[in-house]
Amino acid sequence: MINLFNNIGQGNKVKLLRLLEANIFTYQENVYINNLIRSNNFIAIILTGDIEIIKINYDGQQTIMETLTKDEIFGNIISNINSENYEILTKSKTKLIIIDYDVIINYQETKYQYYNEFIKNLLMFYNERIIANNERISILSEKTIRNRLLEYFRITSLKNNSKNIYVPSTYIKLADYLGVDRSAMTRELKSLKEEGFITIKNKRITLLY
Repeated sequence: MINLFNNIGQGNKVKLLRLLEANIFTYQENVYINNLIRSNNFIAIILTGDIEIIKINYDGQQTIMETLTKDEIFGNIISNINSENYEILTKSKTKLIIIDYDVIINYQETKYQYYNEFIKNLLMFYNERIIANNERISILSEKTIRNRLLEYFRITSLKNNSKNIYVPSTYIKLADYLGVDRSAMTRELKSLKEEGFITIKNKRITLLY
């Protein structure tokens, strides 16, 4: 995960946030904060707490698109949350740094090294995000639950250079990530195990092929 303040000392971080007209806001638990963020074009950095980005489907069913925690980043450009079908929900008391993206791209002065480091980190973050989005597109392009699971295993195994796949957080979150029903995914995992493709121990899935 890219830290936007990497190689920027605390003193220069304070100067940078002032330069970028950043604001810090604190929100209580279980608050939908979309309408509380004043900028329509922003980057938010989580200082403390946890949030969920939720998509509300046409039938009213909610799908958790992302779960984010301390030091992670989201925003309308990054997370496609401008649509009225998306909500940002705090899962605990949460403190955010919010930066107007227009201030970043319109700032002309480049003599400050800490600003240049921030821009470099931001570009690295976007590159990381593009890779992650492309991985998910590759997974969601598969038509069956089995193939989505196998594609997820393939990508994760290659990325970590390991046959052991550790489920992030919970199997519910994995089902949301794959865009499938949790019960159906559990049945498919059981079938893959019985057919000798994988072993499962708690949150560790080991590939046998």
